[in-house]
Amino acid sequence: MTIRLYDTSARQIRDFDPVKPGCVSIYLCGATVQAAPHIGHIRSGLNFDIMRRWFEYRGYEVTFVRNVTDIDDKIISKAREQGRPWWSIGYENERAFNDGYTALGCLPPSYEPRATGHVTEMVEMMRALIERGHAYEADGSVYFDVRSWPGYLELSKQDLDEMRQPAEEGITGKRDPRDFAMWKATKPGEPDWETPWGRGRPGWHLECSAMAHKYLGSAFDIHGGGLDLIFPHHENEIAQAKAFGDEFARYWVHNAWVTMSGEKMSKSLGNSVLVSEMVKRWRPIVLRYYLGTPHYRSTIEYSEEALREAEAAFGRIEGFLQRVTELAGKSVEPAAEVPPAFAEAMDDDLGVPGALAVVHTTVRQGNSALAADDKDAAVARFAEVRAMLGVLGLDPLDAHWAGESGQGEDLHGVVDSLVRLVLDQRESARARKDWATADAIRDQLAQAGLAIEDSPQGPRWTLGAR
Repeated sequence: MTIRLYDTSARQIRDFDPVKPGCVSIYLCGATVQAAPHIGHIRSGLNFDIMRRWFEYRGYEVTFVRNVTDIDDKIISKAREQGRPWWSIGYENERAFNDGYTALGCLPPSYEPRATGHVTEMVEMMRALIERGHAYEADGSVYFDVRSWPGYLELSKQDLDEMRQPAEEGITGKRDPRDFAMWKATKPGEPDWETPWGRGRPGWHLECSAMAHKYLGSAFDIHGGGLDLIFPHHENEIAQAKAFGDEFARYWVHNAWVTMSGEKMSKSLGNSVLVSEMVKRWRPIVLRYYLGTPHYRSTIEYSEEALREAEAAFGRIEGFLQRVTELAGKSVEPAAEVPPAFAEAMDDDLGVPGALAVVHTTVRQGNSALAADDKDAAVARFAEVRAMLGVLGLDPLDAHWAGESGQGEDLHGVVDSLVRLVLDQRESARARKDWATADAIRDQLAQAGLAIEDSPQGPRWTLGAR
């Protein structure tokens, strides 16, 4: 068994070789909490949640760190515009992100450090880099000297001499316009912290280098994030960390975007779809299916039609599980192992689309077994499907989706009772051969998003496409 991952730095799929045998350490660039999350933000957390679950299924002990950037220019700007403390903006949106992760079934990280809680580690890193000639102080700010590190741009494969020099208003004292800020000198009305070079606040790139070092040490396995972070953020992280003396990350894994009309989903473009609103319109497990089942390196073009297709596809899986549960009861547990074809797909750069094809094939086999009244075969396929869905975080019978307090099951029971009343009316119409009324009831239920199936045991309902 060998897991293979696409390593951005190598531009190829490589066999996974951990720093410490039997263990996996992952650092994921998490939320910058200037606003509530849209589904493009949550996709990254969801993709790496699936990665984590697969490593754990394969027997690895996983340490998963997902940071929170709780201070940056946009947070300060929002606070100024709204007349609120900067920290209240950050905390409010941090909670919104965590609500989104939880709603879509993401496991909590091993550690979730905030940038503002690690200024001491940042100061230590800057001091060392200044002493080694890789950074310098100018007018109260500290900059990284990009020409001092020969490996700079090793991730994005750019040529420093051909890079366009950035124009940064109000920035003075740089030796080279492409040098980046590790620490920003204080400005009136902005939050600041004391350092040997004066009061100021962290630069974005320094935060992650310092936190990754603190929680995962000088060498760890996987650094993740969205494609948009390759440059400058991840490139600058690498330069700082390696100049500091760290081996840093062995593998760089990047997820693709969620787009609308071909553009990256972004609040600045006015095309974002907030998670808090989406979960009111779509079941969270359907949103997870929609965002988590394409390959993590494939762009997702958002559309309502695509979500309806995802809802219908998941409904077919859920319908099979419901039919077997009615037949065999709720005591059937997931299989101890997933089918080999599923494992093969997941081992190959987290090939979720191929793995999902195995799920649907197994569901079809299970439905055929039900049609043939082969209970044993149907139950066996049921156990396999649950095992595969568990790895993907999509098992509707899992406690997270049912509701740990039982509220989810209670709600389903209420809905089931209401639907049963309507179905009884339909059965009465069928008994008196009032086919027009029976068909009208069925059509009305379909418009409400319910699929009705007539079986020897009576009618059953499942959620269908809207």
